[in-house]
Amino acid sequence: MSISVTTPSYRIEQRRRITGTFPGPKSAALQARRAAVVAKGVASSVPVYAADADGGIIVDVDGNAFTDLGSGIAVTSVGASDPAVVAAVQDQVEHFTHTCFMVTPYEGYVAVAERLAAVTPGDFEKRTVLFNSGAEAVENAVKIARSATGRDAVVAFDHAYHGRTNLTMGLTAKAMPYKTGFGPFAPEIYRMPMSYPFREENPNLTGAEAADRAILAIEKQIGADQLAAILIEPIQGEGGFIVPAEGFLPRLAEWAQANGVVFIADEVQSGFCRTGEWFAVQHEGVVPDLITMAKGIAGGLPLSAVTGRAELLDAVHPGGLGGTYGGNPVACAAALAAMDTMVSQDLAERARHIEELVLPRLEALVVEGGVVGDVRGRGAMLAMEFVRPGSKTPDAEAAKAIAAACLQEGVIVLTCGTYGNVIRLLPPLTIGDELLLDALDVLETAVRARS
Repeated sequence: MSISVTTPSYRIEQRRRITGTFPGPKSAALQARRAAVVAKGVASSVPVYAADADGGIIVDVDGNAFTDLGSGIAVTSVGASDPAVVAAVQDQVEHFTHTCFMVTPYEGYVAVAERLAAVTPGDFEKRTVLFNSGAEAVENAVKIARSATGRDAVVAFDHAYHGRTNLTMGLTAKAMPYKTGFGPFAPEIYRMPMSYPFREENPNLTGAEAADRAILAIEKQIGADQLAAILIEPIQGEGGFIVPAEGFLPRLAEWAQANGVVFIADEVQSGFCRTGEWFAVQHEGVVPDLITMAKGIAGGLPLSAVTGRAELLDAVHPGGLGGTYGGNPVACAAALAAMDTMVSQDLAERARHIEELVLPRLEALVVEGGVVGDVRGRGAMLAMEFVRPGSKTPDAEAAKAIAAACLQEGVIVLTCGTYGNVIRLLPPLTIGDELLLDALDVLETAVRARS
């Protein structure tokens, strides 16, 4: 049932442990309290309530210990209670929790901007603005692109997820649960075909050819001279961990540069060492004009950023960017500590090691046939797409059942995908090998039972 990992840096024993049926009585009691006061529109995928977390383990209020292959949706890449992050937060809150950078600025905000200028792709002068969430970062990147170019139109792609604000709902592709009933949405958003190798009608379509397909549609439907920005996730997250065919991103970026269009890489989920590089665009040498970041940036505290070419961000008039909590000093302290941990523990290399451990085992499930139609991803951002055996027909029920079976054994995995038929693996980059391999044993058993 369990494998232990002994590491002095962990506060919590790295061992999954189910003490009895769950949800246990304390989680059940909290669920009853929640039902009385929390809006039903807020859903949770796991029916237990966390009490503690560290490394690759989440402990619930009833004492069950779950192996975490979700990282709070790629947020706790350095672990849920990284000692460096904890110490930095404690030190900052002893001094001040907030002044508002737009009123009384402070060094932490500047230091985060300096660090982001250093780690993001591009050998040019950069500027940064900080916010609270990924959606805020995306929305402001679009504002910046429109202001700098004097154009209105924005291109997003099939299967994209960019957030839940009004503008970012319009940019997001999937209707339910993100958009249904919440319109009307912001105008001048155009959706183009994505490179989705597993589901291309022509399996031999190259990445450059898929990009030319999108470019032709852009030129016909919008016109390059009307387009402010192309916005794309280098690896699509909620849409199903779709990795475009090689050459797709470079061709789009090349066309954008030639036509004065701002190329925005949405690295909210794929950034900060998650894919084996600091940012996913680096796998193909793409240098975006603007890059949006959140999730893994601050070890679990709410922080997001837009970093990019100085001339773009500086085109916005003073006071045009900001927000009361954007770049909160406690979140900035956490971000600096989290990035220190990424460097000191070489978490990009750690993500590549996780891929080496996990990907061959997932690929073997495809070879076996059955319900696994495709395996894809990079680093510690990996996924399986489930289909009805012998076809490419999406099988959301299989994904749901396998995730539930894993949970029963004490392993948390997340589903996603336009068709709801993908299980994604996003373990903390600090998870121990033995704990990770044990979780894979559970996952494989659940998949084979379904096949």
